[in-house]
Amino acid sequence: MLKVGMLTSGGDCQTLNAAMRGVAKTLYNLRPDTMIYGFLDGYKGLMYGDSKLMDPSDFSGILTVGGTILGSSRQPFKKMSEPMEDGSDKVTRMIENYHALNLDCLVILGGNGTHKTANLLSQKGLNIVSLPKTIDNDIYMTDMTFGFHSALGVAANAIDCVHTTAASHDRVFIVELMGHKVGWLTLYAGIAGGSDIILIPEIPYRLDSVLQAIVRRVKSGKRFSIIAMAEGAVPEEFADLSNKEYTKRLRAAGYPSASYMLGNQIEEAIGQEVRIVVPGHTQRGGSPVPYDRVIATRLGAYAGRMIINGQFGYMAALDNQKIVKIPLSKVAGKLKKVDPKSDIIRQTRDIGISLGDEEVTEEI
Repeated sequence: MLKVGMLTSGGDCQTLNAAMRGVAKTLYNLRPDTMIYGFLDGYKGLMYGDSKLMDPSDFSGILTVGGTILGSSRQPFKKMSEPMEDGSDKVTRMIENYHALNLDCLVILGGNGTHKTANLLSQKGLNIVSLPKTIDNDIYMTDMTFGFHSALGVAANAIDCVHTTAASHDRVFIVELMGHKVGWLTLYAGIAGGSDIILIPEIPYRLDSVLQAIVRRVKSGKRFSIIAMAEGAVPEEFADLSNKEYTKRLRAAGYPSASYMLGNQIEEAIGQEVRIVVPGHTQRGGSPVPYDRVIATRLGAYAGRMIINGQFGYMAALDNQKIVKIPLSKVAGKLKKVDPKSDIIRQTRDIGISLGDEEVTEEI
């Protein structure tokens, strides 16, 4: 009998169900004696022993369903050392509940914070296999995370929709996309949506550079400009601040987010109307796109094979179109950021998109 636990942790995305399905179908197919226990609401379910025995039918019909059939919750790694309501140690309780079910392995699907805890549990002696989930595409040592392309489709569509109304008015539209620490989603969506300016956390922007890009378009007869802006994009003068401190300053100044501050600055500087569009959590919603379904299924199937072969302490990852296993210790606590000197950044500049850091060569 093979007993496997499974949980989804952190923010949801469109492809979690597809990935769990890949794991489950592989195990049921190759090891018919498999029993899968689903922990509800992520690490919270593991802490409180809130689980249910899954049936093979639970994993049918979910390939195209967004969200997660197990539910999820955010349990920040930095708070894992804090006691539970009854004073119990969180990690100790998770280990106890793992052993209470006599599990042979625990499959964990999640992002960066999730992988920190997964690595911790692995170091504590639990058999862990993980899968890289996040719309941010920021997990270290995998070319792509599942969820990214589905969110990209939503984000790019938001920019596409803005184009039609922007073309009818003499306005600047700022589309604020998810991404506190990395700009993969905004960069890809900005390119795919034909944005004129793309602002990401890895490249602090200068207001004068943004204004110059807009004014150049006006002088060339373009009635509008579209800015794809990551929620974590930051002006050069505040680049040394933490996200928390920068957000605090924005709120103190009366701005809900950075895009509203930039919009106000643009209106004051050049007098052009600005509209802010925030797709928000729609980027996490809807059905997974076919690419994500394939990648999630492949990653899930590979994870199933790892479990059967007794290969624990690894994350299944995509490397140059191949699925490989990466030690959790090499993944946990690291972010895959956009390299300002990378090919995609150079190519973005080559086609004339401003990244907000160009030298100001003309009067605004």
